[in-house]
Formats: sequence, C-alpha cells, structure tokens
Amino acid sequence: MSTTTPEHDARVAKLTFASVYPHYITKVEKKGRTKAELHQVIEWLTGFDDAKLQELIDEKASFKTFFAKAKLNPKAHLIKGVICGYRIEDIETQLTREARYLDKLVDELARGRKMEKILRGD
Repeated sequence: MSTTTPEHDARVAKLTFASVYPHYITKVEKKGRTKAELHQVIEWLTGFDDAKLQELIDEKASFKTFFAKAKLNPKAHLIKGVICGYRIEDIETQLTREARYLDKLVDELARGRKMEKILRGD
C-alpha cells in the first residue's frame, strides 16, 4: 500500500480551510460551475451548511479541526482515484485521505461531472 510521508501529512493537517477555499471557488467557477454547487459538494462530504462553513473560514480552522468537526458522509469511501499524485484509497493517514476526498470532489465538479455522480448516487 502506498502512503504519504509524515511531512506531507503534517502539511495537510496545518493547512487552513480558509486558505484553500478561494482556490476551490476559482477552480469551479472557471469551469462554469457555481459557488452553490461547491457548497453542495462540501456539505455532502462534511455535513457543514453555509453558516458553519463561514464560521470555520472566519476562525481559520486547520484541516485537522475542519475534519474533526465534520460528520463524514457514509459514502465517502466510494471516492476513489488519483489526486495530487496519490491514489486516495491507498492513503493510510485518515486526515490526509479526507482532505483528498474533498480535493477529488472539487476536481470532479470542475471537470463537469454530473452532480448525482459526484454525490455518489445520493
């Protein structure tokens, strides 16, 4: 099983959601998708509504805190594939895997995948 390095995992844990969020918006809007669709995807994965997302952005929550507070969707394990050079299902560190789930969903949204496929049939 391939895995990430401890240094990589530490970097992911320290990243703030607030620092990455604007990049997510830019990425999806550049491809004709909306902020509302991005929020739908994030809410599906984490359970966070718009108000909770804004709260986490305002408090500059790290990914460690962000995912600790999340109620991960029971279908999240169905998110598979390669992102940032790592095969998601092979990432052993839970936090890094969860962060890559989010990256993968944003990527699928930007690539024009149908919402019901992104949300794994929900």
